[in-house]
Amino acid sequence: MAQAEMILKVATQLFAALGYDGTSTRQIADAAGLNIATVNYHVGGKRDLYLAVMEHAHQAERAALQAALARLADADPVTGIHGLLDDYLDFCVGNPEVPALWMHRWLSDASDITELERQYVQPLVGGVTSAMAPAVEAGVIDTGVDLEYAMWSVIWSVHGFAKGGVLDAEGHRRTATDRAALRRFRAHLHLSLHRTLGLPGEAP
Repeated sequence: MAQAEMILKVATQLFAALGYDGTSTRQIADAAGLNIATVNYHVGGKRDLYLAVMEHAHQAERAALQAALARLADADPVTGIHGLLDDYLDFCVGNPEVPALWMHRWLSDASDITELERQYVQPLVGGVTSAMAPAVEAGVIDTGVDLEYAMWSVIWSVHGFAKGGVLDAEGHRRTATDRAALRRFRAHLHLSLHRTLGLPGEAP
C-alpha cells in the first residue's frame, strides 16, 4: 500500500472515531508509523487530509447511490424503493466510517469547514428525492408526504443504527455486526418507510 493511501486510511479511521476536532496530525502520523513531515509531504496539513477523507467517503457513497438509483429506475416503484432502502442500509453497515464522519459533523465537528454539506450532501439527497418524484406523480407515494423529510428520517435512522446500534433487554449494545439486530432493524425500517410514504400493499 502506498504511503498516501495508508495515511488516508488511518486518517479516515481516526476522524470517524474522534472527529476532526479531536484528531491531531501527530495522532495520524503515529498511527501510520510515520513522522509529521512525511504526512504533510504526501497529503498536506490536517485540513487538506480531512477534505481528502470526506471526498473519498463522498465518492464511495455517490457510487453506491448511483447504482441503487439505476436499479430503482428499472424496477416497479414499490420494489425499487425498498431496494433503494436496502442498498443504502447495506452501504452504511458495510462502510461504518461514512455515517460516523457525517454524524461528527452533525455535532458541529469541523465547524470552520462549511462547504461539505452543500457540495456533497444536498446533491445526493436531491438526487434521491428527484428519482422518487415519478412515484409521487403516479400516485404510488402519497402526495401529502414531505419526501425530503422522509429521506432525512431514513438517513438519521440508518446513521444512528450504523454508528450506535440499539440496546437489548439486558442493556447490552447490539450493533450492525449483530445479524439478529440488523435483521430486526431492516424489517422495522422497511415497514416504517412503507407506511410513511403510503405505499400500496404490504411491506416486504
